[in-house]
Amino acid sequence: MSADLPSPLGKDYAAESVFQPGNLLREARRQRNLPDQPVPRVCLLDPDGDIATHLADSGRGQRHPGWACYHTDMWVTDLDGTTVGVVGRAVGAPFAVLVAEQMFASGANLVVSITSAGQLQPLPETPCFVLIDKALRDEGTSLHYLPPEPWSVLPGHLKAALEPTLHDMDEPVITARSWTTDAPYRETDAAIASAIKAGATCVEMEAAALYALAEARGYDIVCLAHITNTMAVTENDFEKGEANGVHAALALTTHIARTVMANSHARRNDEGHHEPPQAPQLPTM
Repeated sequence: MSADLPSPLGKDYAAESVFQPGNLLREARRQRNLPDQPVPRVCLLDPDGDIATHLADSGRGQRHPGWACYHTDMWVTDLDGTTVGVVGRAVGAPFAVLVAEQMFASGANLVVSITSAGQLQPLPETPCFVLIDKALRDEGTSLHYLPPEPWSVLPGHLKAALEPTLHDMDEPVITARSWTTDAPYRETDAAIASAIKAGATCVEMEAAALYALAEARGYDIVCLAHITNTMAVTENDFEKGEANGVHAALALTTHIARTVMANSHARRNDEGHHEPPQAPQLPTM
């Protein structure tokens, strides 16, 4: 996307939206008779849906009784003492940002997104995970949060906290740029060449918009791409590894959550703020 494209009409980036996620959730709880119960501090967006399906089918997850999103369910699980709320199949930038907004309005402090991605550049090993530090804004949702610029970026404090800690995971994790598109079936040779020239390693559908939300609202959002395919140009593509990559993704989520929470606690202590430890937020069913 070129930075000289016209800004969407009527955009005042400093203004509050009339339509607020918290107000929608209030009305959804009223209509559906749901309890006003916060979500876990750590939430995971699972666009592929494999993690949410695994939690539901295996009994490792419990449906959150107060999650009021009209379009999704949240599955809550305990990952070695870290409580995480998982929402599956929020595919694409508009849907992912809609759900992330509702997660933060419901009590989340950190949202992690792990999505399948197509490989654009040669890599030493696949499948592998990419910590996306920049995402090319070739979608529309980010333009409603930030003025036109080529890239959305991972918040700097999160990159500084996470990047040095990801070298010893069971599945390789690299830091790289992605290309976020909202039209996967328009990934033409010319578009791919432009993304590669810009420095993108992979292509996915959510990160640029989620990082724009993070910058505009001051939220902690971490986006990862699970590189599993070369856009089906050959057979036997889209293989995510053991258990469709669920165990590797949950291990990575656990590591990220603990690292970010420890870093946040340390930063607050440095600033003179002290919070008592809180019990896990696994709902009573």
